[in-house]
Amino acid sequence: MAKAKVQYSCSDCGAVSIKWSGQCPDCANWNTLVEEVVAKSTDNDSNRFKQHLSKAIEVRSLDKVELQEDSRLSTGIAELDRVMGGGLVSGSVTLIGGDPGIGKSTVLIQALSSISVTHKIDSLYVSGEESIEQIGLRARRLGLELDALRVYTENNLESILQLASKDLPRVIVIDSIQTIYTELLTSAPGSVSQVRESAAQLVRFAKQTNTAVLLVGHVTKEGALAGPRVLEHMVDTVLYFEGDSGSRYRVIRAVKNRFGAVNELGVFAMTDRGLKEVSNPSAIFLSRHEQEVAGSIIMVTREGTRPMLVEVQALVDESHLPQPRRVTVGLEQNRLIMLLAILNRHAGISSFDRDIFINVVGGIRISETGADLAILLAVISSLRNKPLPTDLVVFGEVGLAGEIRPVQNGPERLNEAAKHGFKKAIVPYANKPKESIKELEIIAVTRLTELFEQGLI
Repeated sequence: MAKAKVQYSCSDCGAVSIKWSGQCPDCANWNTLVEEVVAKSTDNDSNRFKQHLSKAIEVRSLDKVELQEDSRLSTGIAELDRVMGGGLVSGSVTLIGGDPGIGKSTVLIQALSSISVTHKIDSLYVSGEESIEQIGLRARRLGLELDALRVYTENNLESILQLASKDLPRVIVIDSIQTIYTELLTSAPGSVSQVRESAAQLVRFAKQTNTAVLLVGHVTKEGALAGPRVLEHMVDTVLYFEGDSGSRYRVIRAVKNRFGAVNELGVFAMTDRGLKEVSNPSAIFLSRHEQEVAGSIIMVTREGTRPMLVEVQALVDESHLPQPRRVTVGLEQNRLIMLLAILNRHAGISSFDRDIFINVVGGIRISETGADLAILLAVISSLRNKPLPTDLVVFGEVGLAGEIRPVQNGPERLNEAAKHGFKKAIVPYANKPKESIKELEIIAVTRLTELFEQGLI
């Protein structure tokens, strides 16, 4: 097979060079030249291009286009279907990333086995990291139907596409994209050019054959997907595994989804028989103390379409350092610094000489501003060593002027709290429901100072 012509383009300025060098000749940046394939223009391509130009270009209105509803293919794992927006879409490309050992290969081989058994369709599991014997040992340990799994161990992309074009499976798993290489490039597997070109050909194959493709992606030490950033733009759905690999629980978050909601969460528990779905995640993120504890409070967050109860803990201690520490786990650190400034300005409670540690129990990461009120109440509770009621739940955003702003889907959050037996809720005034909720006392506040005036803290 003749090798395709390659060139090197700068990832910063876009300059093109026929030879690789450590420094870009145009912008003078180092290590920015990336290898890429130069497509050859053949006579057939030229003829097809001319025929395309000869055709009349038609602009159509969307109301004249016949739209077909996407047929979803259930994976047999409800939490995974939830994250994907209801199941796999034919012709879609999904990228799943996460730390080593967190369960990427496990959940995909479970889903592939369930799809093959339930829907009686052909599927293919391609592994570039493990042998067939290793995959068989895992499948047997997980108790899967071995006769339903078709496995192929190969790193060469051309061989994989040749087999897939012949068998035409409905679902293909590539584990992982960093181990696949194409003969069009001379660089090693896992390099930026190899990952980009291999992913581009797989995406093209998925769209042309209407095959659902699932890609496993490695992550860097910072937690981002390894390889070029364009990889996430090429695929239809990007899923991230969250949580500590040593913990029992795993969380899959959708950060991009062309067929469903983003920031949707799927919660799993790792067992000796693989990943088991958790239908009520509030039960695992919510830990009830036997007695009241200072610095602990329950908040209602919302991830995707699901409200969840999580415990926010704060520890305020005397600092002996010139610059006190501000440590957050599961929350944004800059948000904590801003909230402490609001607390000092509008409530007169200073913490410039205190170390402050904030933790969200269960390993979940909260990015919404609805956690502001819970963080402040937990900090004040720990600072004063005054426990908060165990049947209290809060949520709300705190502004720089000391106002408490509403958050989205307030009624659903309150109903979730009432379902788990909470008796009192502190919420923004704009989130106060028009109709009362049975056995739930709702305290609506507009400013931070009202918490102190009414003796709520």
